[in-house]
Amino acid sequence: MTVWQQLFTRRMLICVFTGFASGLPLYLLFNLVPAWLRSEQVDLKTIGLFALIQFPYTWKFLWSPLLDRYVVPLLGRRRGWMLLTQIGLLAAIASMGAFSPQSDLHIIAWIATLLAFLSATQDIVLDAYRRELLSDVELGLGNAVHVNAYRIAGLIPGSLSLILADFLPWSTVFIITALFMLPGVAMTLLVKEPHRAAPPKTLREAVVEPFHEFITRKGWGSALLILAFLFFYKLGDSMCTALATPFYLDMGFSKTQIGLIAKNAGLWPAVIGGMLGGLWMVKIGINRALWLFGVVQVVSIFGFAWLASVGYHAEITPVELTQLAIVIGLEALGVGLGTVAFVAFIARTTHPAYTATQFALFTSLMAVPRTFANAATGWLVEAMGWTGFFFLCAALAIPGMLLLFKVAPWNEAARDSR
Repeated sequence: MTVWQQLFTRRMLICVFTGFASGLPLYLLFNLVPAWLRSEQVDLKTIGLFALIQFPYTWKFLWSPLLDRYVVPLLGRRRGWMLLTQIGLLAAIASMGAFSPQSDLHIIAWIATLLAFLSATQDIVLDAYRRELLSDVELGLGNAVHVNAYRIAGLIPGSLSLILADFLPWSTVFIITALFMLPGVAMTLLVKEPHRAAPPKTLREAVVEPFHEFITRKGWGSALLILAFLFFYKLGDSMCTALATPFYLDMGFSKTQIGLIAKNAGLWPAVIGGMLGGLWMVKIGINRALWLFGVVQVVSIFGFAWLASVGYHAEITPVELTQLAIVIGLEALGVGLGTVAFVAFIARTTHPAYTATQFALFTSLMAVPRTFANAATGWLVEAMGWTGFFFLCAALAIPGMLLLFKVAPWNEAARDSR
């Protein structure tokens, strides 16, 4: 079967829905909530601290064994947890806009934290479901489809919702955004429960064995190198885009312009980069893809530094919009390429017997910079200015590249890390 024949299958269609359902709440926290707070005159330091509400993405491996061990008494082990989290996400998103950032910021923070917890829990079960759904041959392409659908989901809170916010009350905007969780609910109700992996017999087995296997596979040294790489590889890129929407607003662009130009220019290069990266990786291997795509990620950060050096635009002309689209497009292309290679590396590092918990562990560590380092971005911007901040982001991307010498040598053939 050719790559194109594999692409148009029922299993790949399911990956589209898992990616969309996974991406919507995360992009809402990244794009829509910061834009909402900034438009309501909340200061950058507070918006930056809001990154701390995303801690469930960092710590989700702590409760991932519970999703392996216990079954919701409805739909089965995977689908039951999927439905439960998706209904919770729909309710949390819809309720957020009922509060005012000026007077109810603490309530908004609690709702956003709950939203992040439900989103992280959904990610655990969606990753496990996808791993059990796809054959080993389909894993690379399926992950590429999932990642691209994940990014397409960013169009809703990052583009459509921003545009609607110029014409509708924020409460209505959040309700409309919440309704886009319904395709994920429909997918959960229509798909079949996979039965490729037997559930752990005890909670101890679900908790201990995934960590024991990873540490003893090649020793503590190898395990720590891999964990360090997962932390650092996307650190600079993650910090660079942490305050992207407030940055565009500070440069003089309106919410509608950001929705129409910035978000679309950022989406499609990432989607194209993701698909090309998935296909290209088949030829060059995961190791070399991590090197090449990582360089693109680092270089693209300098485009933001250049845009910041130009400064605030009192009047936005087609030239400024074109410059913004090019810079964001190049950065998104690098992210699209890098993410596909990164997810493939994680999948390769995961043992098939402990996919849910190990996948949660690795992706949790990947989220650490996004949560804790990004919380300091508001302070860094106010202390260094936007231009200096972006140069710092580029410098912080270097350690992850250096770790490639150990975890993914250029001349070493792609191998099974298990």
